[in-house]
Amino acid sequence: MSTITVNGNSVPWTDGLTVSQLLQQMKFTFRMLVVKVDGQLIKKELYDETLIPEGATVQVIHLISGG
Repeated sequence: MSTITVNGNSVPWTDGLTVSQLLQQMKFTFRMLVVKVDGQLIKKELYDETLIPEGATVQVIHLISGG
């Protein structure tokens, strides 16, 4: 079975998996997220079309503002 690494955890990978699909699958619903695939920042408007390659390392970071 093929996998990717998301925030240090092994997650099943399927061919054609997009950033948007991964976020839904992992239940990341926070509005302010930063996503990096193999160290490359992915713009929010590209989540639906950005494919995640097999074996990729994905970082999903919650942005928290405060004062």
